Amino acid sequence: MSRSRSSAKKTVVIVATPGILLLDIAGPADVFSMASKEMANQEKGYEIILASVTKNKHIATKSGIRIACDICVTDINFPIDTLLIAGVSLSALDKIPASFFTWLTAHYPGIRRMGSVCVGAFVLAKAGLLHNKRATTHWEHCTRLQAAYPSLTVDSTPFFVRDGNIYTSGGVTSGMDLSLALVEEDFGREVALQVSRQLVLHLRRAGNQSQFSNLLPSFELKSPLIRSIREWLLKNLDREIRVEYMADHVNMSPRNFARVFLKETQLTPAKFVEKLRVEVARQYLEDTNLSAEQIAEKCGLGNLVSMRRVFIRHLQISPSFYRHAFRTTLATEMAS
Repeated sequence: MSRSRSSAKKTVVIVATPGILLLDIAGPADVFSMASKEMANQEKGYEIILASVTKNKHIATKSGIRIACDICVTDINFPIDTLLIAGVSLSALDKIPASFFTWLTAHYPGIRRMGSVCVGAFVLAKAGLLHNKRATTHWEHCTRLQAAYPSLTVDSTPFFVRDGNIYTSGGVTSGMDLSLALVEEDFGREVALQVSRQLVLHLRRAGNQSQFSNLLPSFELKSPLIRSIREWLLKNLDREIRVEYMADHVNMSPRNFARVFLKETQLTPAKFVEKLRVEVARQYLEDTNLSAEQIAEKCGLGNLVSMRRVFIRHLQISPSFYRHAFRTTLATEMAS
């Protein structure tokens, strides 16, 4: 497929796969499209191409909405400025044809910059393009990405990461954060700011992916020992908690308990307790109208100053900002 295009416009190819989240495609596409609209009188901006990984250009998204791609990526015969791999269903990763990965690695040197949205990072990693690079993906899959590709340095915290000319973004809407950053890189802060205002987005969001993630390992409740400890901790969070007290609850020596606990959770008992305190405090901030001081006391986080310090350490935002961002509708209505 050949196209005549204005040399002033940058070609952005967004690669879509079956089972994709619609927002992984539409979010970045709308950012680039809005940037083009802002610069219409300058004949600058982007030409957006939606590409499939197979000859079947009709794709069903996870929501059931079907989209029609412009072209199969392996048929592209025009210069690409930016190529983004949109989030892929991990169960479908092995179904992506080998011809796509061959095309990707062969054409990478001729593409100015390449990136991924959400778990699209797994595609870049499988193609070998993230070898020895720093990257991110959806917070829920960072551990899996790191385990599958040990040469990577996976950072679960940022909304997006740049390493050389490869950009990876975190979960779903982080693709819009990345796209805004690319617009700013291409056409300056003022254009990116206008786009963010039109789309009602922050040009730079406060905090990072941590504010959305679960701080504790998802596998913790599979262990009877950890489940028992967690239940006991939830009843005693307002107290001082030591390893000796936790070990005594399960009739173990403190040394053996600490060793077993670390093996099963990859966290020391002290780190686990601190993260559990934060998780419970988050729930209170989301669902209740208790004051921050009351929550700090109930969760064993001391006073407001110490709770703020712990929140900044784990979530990179303050308790007050967290409550403002994540408070449930019911809690808000009860306060009014």
